[in-house]
Amino acid sequence: MSQQTLEPRKTVAARLRTARFGPGGAERRRASSGRPPWMERPHWYGQGAKALALIVLTVIVLYPFVLAIGTSLAGREELNANGGYVLIPKHPTVEAYRVILSGGVVTQAALVSICITLIGTALSLACTVMIAYGTSRPGTVLGKPILLLVLGTFLFAPGIIPTYLAVQQFKMLDTYAALILPVLLNAFNIVVVRSFFQSIPEELYDAARIDGAGEWTVLLRIVLPLSKAVLAVVGLFYAVGYWNSFFNAVLYLNDSSKFPIQVILRSYVLNGQSINAQAMGVHAIPPATSLQMAVLIIAIVPILCVYPFLQKFFVKGVLTGAIKG
Repeated sequence: MSQQTLEPRKTVAARLRTARFGPGGAERRRASSGRPPWMERPHWYGQGAKALALIVLTVIVLYPFVLAIGTSLAGREELNANGGYVLIPKHPTVEAYRVILSGGVVTQAALVSICITLIGTALSLACTVMIAYGTSRPGTVLGKPILLLVLGTFLFAPGIIPTYLAVQQFKMLDTYAALILPVLLNAFNIVVVRSFFQSIPEELYDAARIDGAGEWTVLLRIVLPLSKAVLAVVGLFYAVGYWNSFFNAVLYLNDSSKFPIQVILRSYVLNGQSINAQAMGVHAIPPATSLQMAVLIIAIVPILCVYPFLQKFFVKGVLTGAIKG
């Protein structure tokens, strides 16, 4: 076919595309699809593979959780018939939860964990914000030595014995302070918050000082309102750490009435400790597997309920605080 024949065909095709999409139609078509110019059009098999992988991962993540809930709601007959674990019970019952909560041990431990988590997270956030803000501002007295001290904890972590001796020296054994003060600060969280504070435009600080604002006013009225995302994420990190901590309680607490929920969970699930039915006023208790799964669900649900409220801040807070600065 001659060159003269190909050119009119190309011209006709170009005119048809122009008539359909207008001048620059390809660019507008890519822009309307939400993809950048260098990204190829997704293929059906690629989209299907992503959907399949997402479904498989979702099932893998949810299956143990659903199995724990189903087992905690199952009766003795169903557990015996299914080998000890039930995914979806046919006759669900809350007897395991009633027995556990009627004894007072799990309820007391849950209240201890909630109080430690709330108080510890508030204190940790306050100290983290003050240290991060002080080290992020130029000209702070002892700012660089404090920053080097914080960064040094990445390399030189205290051991169990020195930490125990320090807790003993400060008279914190068998007190709730031993569960908060030794883990009050986290160097990584301080670095993240400090980086976010440094990313705030300097013009905001200058404008506030021109208006006569002091450092506390700048921190409370300008910096903190702009830092909701990173503070929500760091607060979530601290809260999860306090809620899931059990080793410090085992190490520093002697009074069993002060144990948090994770220690009780460890006693029931890992150590196989049985529940005293006579102490609870119950003559027949559910199977041990149902009780273990019920304690597990009680320990998981409170902190799990916090995630949906902080999900929108998670990616923004971590990326902004970690990349900029």
